[in-house]
Amino acid sequence: MGKVITGRTVFVGLLCLFGICMVWAVTPVRKSKKSAPKDDKVYLNHADELRYDLYGVNPDAQIAKGRVHFIHRGAHLWCDSAYYYEASNSVKAFGHVRFKQGDTLSLTCDKGTYDGAEELMNASKNVVLKHRKQTLYTDSLTYDRLYHTAYFVDGGKLVDGKDNLVSDWGQYNTETREAVFYYDVKLYNGNRLVTTDTLYYDTSKSIAHVVGPSKVTSQGSTIDTDNGYFNTKTDQAQMLGRSTVVNKQKTIIGDSLFYDDRTGYSEGFGNVIYIDKENLNELNCDHLIYNEQTGTGFATQRALVKDFSQPDTLYMHGDSIKIYTFNINTDSVYRKIHCFRHVRVFRTDVQAICDSMVFNSQDSCMTMFQDPIVWNEGRQLLGEEIRMYMNDSTIRMAHVIGQALSVEKVDEDDHFNQISSKEMKAFFEEGNIRQAISYGNVQAVYYPIDEKDTSIIVCDYTETDTMKMYFTTERKLEKIWMPKATGTWFPLTQIPPGKKKLEQFAWFDELRPVNKNDVFNWRGKREDSKLKVIERQNAPLQTLKSPGTGDSP
Repeated sequence: MGKVITGRTVFVGLLCLFGICMVWAVTPVRKSKKSAPKDDKVYLNHADELRYDLYGVNPDAQIAKGRVHFIHRGAHLWCDSAYYYEASNSVKAFGHVRFKQGDTLSLTCDKGTYDGAEELMNASKNVVLKHRKQTLYTDSLTYDRLYHTAYFVDGGKLVDGKDNLVSDWGQYNTETREAVFYYDVKLYNGNRLVTTDTLYYDTSKSIAHVVGPSKVTSQGSTIDTDNGYFNTKTDQAQMLGRSTVVNKQKTIIGDSLFYDDRTGYSEGFGNVIYIDKENLNELNCDHLIYNEQTGTGFATQRALVKDFSQPDTLYMHGDSIKIYTFNINTDSVYRKIHCFRHVRVFRTDVQAICDSMVFNSQDSCMTMFQDPIVWNEGRQLLGEEIRMYMNDSTIRMAHVIGQALSVEKVDEDDHFNQISSKEMKAFFEEGNIRQAISYGNVQAVYYPIDEKDTSIIVCDYTETDTMKMYFTTERKLEKIWMPKATGTWFPLTQIPPGKKKLEQFAWFDELRPVNKNDVFNWRGKREDSKLKVIERQNAPLQTLKSPGTGDSP
């Protein structure tokens, strides 16, 4: 039996429908906000011929020939022929391929593939990438437009002005203009060659940074470093880590080094070693400044000079050392080396201490100032100033000026041979004293030794104006010469008070450097034992008076 629809039911239905329509009328319509679509499509802008090969090798590709031109997001690609894959948004280009991005980057090759989705350009055979003033040559290259980076793995060369870089692998960022090269890297810059396995190169600043074992050769100089920066424009180099610079016969080694090839300026920090093979000497310190063109230098912080021109090495330390070179690059070249504050010298046959010292290579003279003391075997020399003249790094003469005192220890019973005078000279042969001359107010205390039983015979006290002493090759006293003298011999048991030792007597054996490492341990005189400087008085000048005035002219 069918359902009966009454008028009431119809009325209710119409009322509901009317209510729904009213709700729609008052409810605002929402419009979706969609951003403008990003156009990632690779467009074929021009081709002389275009066709499909549905049954060929590339059924999905459009085949373009003759003056082919593609455009993608501001980049342009030209070639002689291409496969255009519209579905995958990619291109395979052949023959005279040329890729250009903006006004600063262009790429040419024989064959290339461009992926529009990844924005990758793969080029092969005779690839040339040009960016600003830089040119990269390789046979296989990938250029990533998203990261602005070009990669090669089959060998390449980057040319930047006079800089030429070659390596097996490498990459170049066109945005930062920085390149990284790996494996068998070589940087050619004029007469300079850098070889390494890893090199970072900033083309905007012409700065190369090598990492790992690296070597730099340039006009007779060689640099070995594991971490170095080289500015190819200014010819400056900064090496970190333990590095070495060799320039002909001279070598500098340090924890960090700076070197300017144009000015010859170099500076080293941390356990610096400067070796001069020509003159057979070496300088160690923690801070060194040296200019090879002017020959000037400064060393401080545990500065130590080593002279190994003789079998027995000479060690010399001072708080600071300055080097001056005169008539450089001539046959009359010579140097002056200034050592100041806490100077100590050690060699097996001679030791010395003083406050400051100057060595002049012109006359091989080492001049010591301010309370100098020199020891040779059992002999000690003191004075206001001591000049030591060297012969092939062995002492040939010592000249003591002012308050000169020579003391030689005879035995362990407190007996010393002593000579005091205004001035004193000692002459040596092969490190052994052969003659000693004393001038002015000479006073001497001498203890002769019996040759038979090597015992002391007497005490000889002498005063004279000049004394010359001659020694055998065995350092034994051979004879004494004096023009006129007064003196007395005293038996050992009858030596008067004050005659056993001179009034000026001083023995500073505790200050003596005992080995090469002891030169760093300063032990100076006590204040009460330092020499009192005797002022030299000028001779009075005669005063002439003007006639009739009584006044001097």
